[in-house]
Amino acid sequence: MRILVSGGCKNGKSYYAQRLAKAQQTCSLYYIATMTSVDAEDDERIRRHKQERLGWGFTTIEQPTDIENILQKCKRDSSFLLDSLTALLANEMFLPDNSVNERAADKITLGLSQVLNSTRDIVLVSDYIFSDAEIYDPFTESYRRSLGDLVRMAGRVCDAVLEVAFTNIIVHKGSEAFSALYKKIR
Repeated sequence: MRILVSGGCKNGKSYYAQRLAKAQQTCSLYYIATMTSVDAEDDERIRRHKQERLGWGFTTIEQPTDIENILQKCKRDSSFLLDSLTALLANEMFLPDNSVNERAADKITLGLSQVLNSTRDIVLVSDYIFSDAEIYDPFTESYRRSLGDLVRMAGRVCDAVLEVAFTNIIVHKGSEAFSALYKKIR
């Protein structure tokens, strides 16, 4: 099953997504890590995520860009957890030379489509950053719009779309398909 898990920052969605990926496991279990650390807070988040999945059987693949390349590194009949679309977009959009790739979402859409069409069981994680009424600078607004495009594309393709909100799970799409898997993780 292809599942999109969205929600606010630091609300447990990655841990929940790990449980979903593990419940789908039929052979290998891959954690596709997209975050590149830029400060001590990122280092701590990466450390915490590694600690949380210790002993779960995940093989971690660091793939901060060019998401389609995981297809050459992994067995396709496996269970995948891609954490996260948010970080993947930041890596593809805001380049090391301080330039901005305005077409990053298009690039990710192509690569992610290849991944989604080549795998059966995958959980995608994305932050939900769309609900405030704040007015942002053009770069931030471009990023938010691009993430929205990616989330909508993933939502169309995924069998289930979930939102983690204050430890509550809201099923926006695929409740019938998702119910059997949900029983396994409760």
